[in-house]
Amino acid sequence: MDGSDAPGIFRILLPAKDLPRSREFYETLLGVAGRQVAPGRIYFDCGPVILGLLDYSSGEAGTPTPPTEALYFATTDLERVHRRARDLGALSADLIHNDPENPAGEIVVRPWGERSFYAHDPSGNPLCFVDVRTRFTGTPEQVAALERGARDRA
Repeated sequence: MDGSDAPGIFRILLPAKDLPRSREFYETLLGVAGRQVAPGRIYFDCGPVILGLLDYSSGEAGTPTPPTEALYFATTDLERVHRRARDLGALSADLIHNDPENPAGEIVVRPWGERSFYAHDPSGNPLCFVDVRTRFTGTPEQVAALERGARDRA
């Protein structure tokens, strides 16, 4: 299977507790303007995928739980996005795999080879920004290198 017939992802929606604050946050962090497409819904063009913010501050929208795993962005200028996240107070204080050598909010080369950092948006949604040149996409070569690294660390 080569995936050529697989459905493509074109939009991902994240819940927003405070839509104006979240819009400002993402406009600053991503460096692109959001656009209101309907009441309570803002879209950001992120390559071929749209990031949508959905206002759930009214009782009608309920109270969704933020995702437990990060939404991953690839960028050609990781340092610039990291500075923006830092200036927004959004950097994660967590550790990846509880490893003190792997602070989530710092730019670090992860055990799987990605150079990245983690952050949270104003609604608590976890985000990860990855240097586009180091994206781990699960190719056979990447998996083999990951397995070799795990054996070497053992």
